[in-house]
Amino acid sequence: MSKDSGKLIANNKKAYHDYFIEATYEAGISLAGTEVKSLRMGKCSLKESFIKEKNGEIFIHGMHISPYEKGNIFNRDPLRVRKLLLHDYEIRKLKAGVSVKGYTIVPLRVYFKGQRVKVEIGLAKGKKLYDKREALQQNDMKRQAEREIRGRE
Repeated sequence: MSKDSGKLIANNKKAYHDYFIEATYEAGISLAGTEVKSLRMGKCSLKESFIKEKNGEIFIHGMHISPYEKGNIFNRDPLRVRKLLLHDYEIRKLKAGVSVKGYTIVPLRVYFKGQRVKVEIGLAKGKKLYDKREALQQNDMKRQAEREIRGRE
Protein backbone atom coordinates (compact mmCIF):
# COMPACT_ATOMS: atom_id res chain seq x y z
CA MET A 1 0.00 0.00 0.00
CA SER A 2 1.53 3.30 -1.06
CA LYS A 3 1.58 6.54 0.89
CA ASP A 4 -1.21 8.15 -1.15
CA SER A 5 -3.61 5.23 -0.70
CA GLY A 6 -5.31 6.86 2.27
CA LYS A 7 -6.88 5.66 5.48
CA LEU A 8 -6.67 1.97 6.35
CA ILE A 9 -10.03 0.55 7.44
CA ALA A 10 -9.32 -3.16 7.98
CA ASN A 11 -6.30 -5.43 7.66
CA ASN A 12 -6.23 -9.22 7.29
CA LYS A 13 -3.13 -10.26 9.25
CA LYS A 14 -4.17 -13.90 9.23
CA ALA A 15 -3.85 -14.03 5.43
CA TYR A 16 -0.13 -13.28 5.67
CA HIS A 17 0.24 -16.03 8.27
CA ASP A 18 -1.71 -18.68 6.35
CA TYR A 19 -0.64 -17.91 2.75
CA PHE A 20 2.28 -16.97 0.53
CA ILE A 21 1.01 -13.89 -1.36
CA GLU A 22 2.13 -14.21 -4.99
CA ALA A 23 0.46 -11.14 -6.55
CA THR A 24 -1.75 -8.30 -5.30
CA TYR A 25 -4.52 -6.39 -7.04
CA GLU A 26 -6.50 -3.29 -6.11
CA ALA A 27 -10.24 -3.67 -6.59
CA GLY A 28 -13.16 -1.34 -6.12
CA ILE A 29 -16.16 -2.61 -4.21
CA SER A 30 -19.86 -2.13 -4.82
CA LEU A 31 -21.44 -0.72 -1.64
CA ALA A 32 -24.63 0.92 -0.40
CA GLY A 33 -24.55 4.44 1.08
CA THR A 34 -24.95 3.38 4.71
CA GLU A 35 -22.15 0.84 4.29
CA VAL A 36 -19.76 3.61 3.23
CA LYS A 37 -20.75 5.68 6.27
CA SER A 38 -20.09 2.69 8.51
CA LEU A 39 -16.69 2.17 6.86
CA ARG A 40 -15.81 5.83 7.50
CA MET A 41 -16.30 5.03 11.19
CA GLY A 42 -13.93 2.04 10.77
CA LYS A 43 -16.50 -0.69 11.38
CA CYS A 44 -15.33 -3.49 9.12
CA SER A 45 -13.87 -6.97 9.61
CA LEU A 46 -12.12 -9.23 7.08
CA LYS A 47 -11.89 -12.22 9.43
CA GLU A 48 -13.18 -15.38 7.77
CA SER A 49 -13.83 -13.55 4.50
CA PHE A 50 -12.97 -15.12 1.16
CA ILE A 51 -13.28 -14.35 -2.54
CA LYS A 52 -14.96 -16.43 -5.26
CA GLU A 53 -15.34 -16.06 -9.01
CA LYS A 54 -18.77 -16.65 -10.56
CA ASN A 55 -19.84 -16.04 -14.15
CA GLY A 56 -16.80 -13.92 -14.95
CA GLU A 57 -17.25 -11.67 -11.90
CA ILE A 58 -15.44 -11.60 -8.54
CA PHE A 59 -17.39 -11.53 -5.26
CA ILE A 60 -16.29 -11.18 -1.63
CA HIS A 61 -18.10 -13.38 0.91
CA GLY A 62 -18.08 -13.02 4.69
CA MET A 63 -16.83 -9.43 4.87
CA HIS A 64 -18.60 -7.93 7.88
CA ILE A 65 -19.60 -4.25 7.70
CA SER A 66 -21.50 -3.25 10.82
CA PRO A 67 -24.88 -1.56 10.27
CA TYR A 68 -24.75 2.25 10.37
CA GLU A 69 -26.28 3.52 13.63
CA LYS A 70 -28.49 6.15 11.98
CA GLY A 71 -29.23 4.08 8.89
CA ASN A 72 -32.56 2.57 10.08
CA ILE A 73 -34.36 0.97 7.08
CA PHE A 74 -31.53 1.69 4.64
CA ASN A 75 -29.07 -0.67 6.38
CA ARG A 76 -28.17 -3.82 4.49
CA ASP A 77 -27.25 -7.28 5.76
CA PRO A 78 -23.77 -6.96 7.36
CA LEU A 79 -22.51 -10.21 5.77
CA ARG A 80 -24.05 -9.83 2.30
CA VAL A 81 -22.06 -10.86 -0.76
CA ARG A 82 -20.46 -7.82 -2.43
CA LYS A 83 -19.19 -7.49 -5.98
CA LEU A 84 -15.56 -6.47 -6.55
CA LEU A 85 -14.83 -4.18 -9.47
CA LEU A 86 -11.86 -5.30 -11.57
CA HIS A 87 -10.84 -5.06 -15.21
CA ASP A 88 -11.55 -8.10 -17.41
CA TYR A 89 -7.85 -8.84 -17.90
CA GLU A 90 -7.32 -8.85 -14.11
CA ILE A 91 -10.24 -11.26 -13.66
CA ARG A 92 -8.77 -13.54 -16.35
CA LYS A 93 -5.37 -13.51 -14.59
CA LEU A 94 -7.00 -14.37 -11.26
CA LYS A 95 -9.07 -17.19 -12.82
CA ALA A 96 -5.95 -18.64 -14.42
CA GLY A 97 -4.08 -18.43 -11.11
CA VAL A 98 -6.84 -20.11 -9.13
CA SER A 99 -7.05 -22.96 -11.65
CA VAL A 100 -3.58 -24.05 -10.45
CA LYS A 101 -3.87 -26.41 -7.50
CA GLY A 102 -3.25 -24.84 -4.08
CA TYR A 103 -3.95 -21.23 -5.11
CA THR A 104 -6.80 -19.06 -3.89
CA ILE A 105 -7.80 -15.38 -3.77
CA VAL A 106 -7.79 -13.71 -0.35
CA PRO A 107 -8.72 -10.18 0.77
CA LEU A 108 -5.72 -8.46 2.36
CA ARG A 109 -6.92 -4.99 3.39
CA VAL A 110 -9.71 -2.46 2.95
CA TYR A 111 -8.86 1.23 2.70
CA PHE A 112 -9.96 4.59 1.33
CA LYS A 113 -8.24 5.93 -1.77
CA GLY A 114 -9.50 9.47 -2.07
CA GLN A 115 -13.26 9.17 -1.65
CA ARG A 116 -13.44 5.58 -2.90
CA VAL A 117 -13.29 2.36 -0.90
CA LYS A 118 -10.73 -0.10 -2.24
CA VAL A 119 -9.99 -3.72 -1.39
CA GLU A 120 -6.51 -5.13 -1.86
CA ILE A 121 -6.76 -8.78 -2.86
CA GLY A 122 -3.98 -11.27 -3.31
CA LEU A 123 -3.43 -14.42 -5.31
CA ALA A 124 -2.15 -16.72 -2.60
CA LYS A 125 -0.79 -20.22 -2.11
CA GLY A 126 -1.51 -21.97 1.17
CA LYS A 127 1.34 -22.49 3.64
CA LYS A 128 2.05 -25.86 5.17
CA LEU A 129 2.42 -26.14 8.94
CA TYR A 130 6.22 -26.27 8.75
CA ASP A 131 6.21 -23.09 6.60
CA LYS A 132 4.19 -21.29 9.27
CA ARG A 133 6.60 -22.44 11.99
CA GLU A 134 9.59 -21.29 9.93
CA ALA A 135 8.02 -17.86 9.35
CA LEU A 136 7.32 -17.45 13.09
CA GLN A 137 10.89 -18.48 13.89
CA GLN A 138 12.30 -15.89 11.43
CA ASN A 139 10.09 -13.16 12.88
CA ASP A 140 11.28 -14.03 16.39
CA MET A 141 14.93 -13.85 15.28
CA LYS A 142 14.33 -10.43 13.66
CA ARG A 143 12.69 -9.11 16.82
CA GLN A 144 15.53 -10.43 18.96
CA ALA A 145 18.15 -8.78 16.70
CA GLU A 146 16.28 -5.45 16.84
CA ARG A 147 16.17 -5.64 20.65
CA GLU A 148 19.91 -6.25 20.81
CA ILE A 149 20.61 -3.32 18.48
CA ARG A 150 18.41 -1.01 20.56
CA GLY A 151 20.09 -2.24 23.74
CA ARG A 152 23.53 -1.20 22.50
CA GLU A 153 22.53 2.35 21.56
